[in-house]
Amino acid sequence: MKEKIIETSIELFDRKGFKETSVQEIVEAMGVTKGAFYYYFKSKEELLRDICLTYIEDLLQQQERILRDENKDCTTKLYEIVYMLIHNIRTRRKSARIFFREMRHLHEEHLQEIKAKRRAFRENYQKLIEEGIAEGEFKQTHTPHMVTFGILGITNWSYYWFNPDGEISEEKLAEIYVDLILNGIKNREGK
Repeated sequence: MKEKIIETSIELFDRKGFKETSVQEIVEAMGVTKGAFYYYFKSKEELLRDICLTYIEDLLQQQERILRDENKDCTTKLYEIVYMLIHNIRTRRKSARIFFREMRHLHEEHLQEIKAKRRAFRENYQKLIEEGIAEGEFKQTHTPHMVTFGILGITNWSYYWFNPDGEISEEKLAEIYVDLILNGIKNREGK
């Protein structure tokens, strides 16, 4: 039942927004009573916290699994993390949009918990960039934390426009992004 509440809420929050969705609408969509909702969640805000926390913790686990692989260089790990984020659009798009759009509705205590996980994700990315610089794979001329924010900006907003079933595959978009990150768009062969 808890998972069904979460799934139904993700659908409604994505379509209508967190503020505009009531607990009554959630339970009506499920055909249950408010008592069923309140058995699992103290409030709608606690439900939002769980949705956001589940989303970022899953990404962190996937990222850390990639980073722990000692058989891969930094460039490969960068590609795999970018691909992981793009691939998650197919299954987690609505959760991602809720995470980025609705997180602001969390109370300070819950917001800080989510921000700490988000910060850990960013810091893991930055360590990868720093390691790539130290290993000579990435340019030393760029500030690692600015590169990290740039990568996050490029990948995070893909949840709003990328269609995994469209003309460009998840793999191809990840390749485009990593090429853009590593090489830019300037034609070095031309003028």
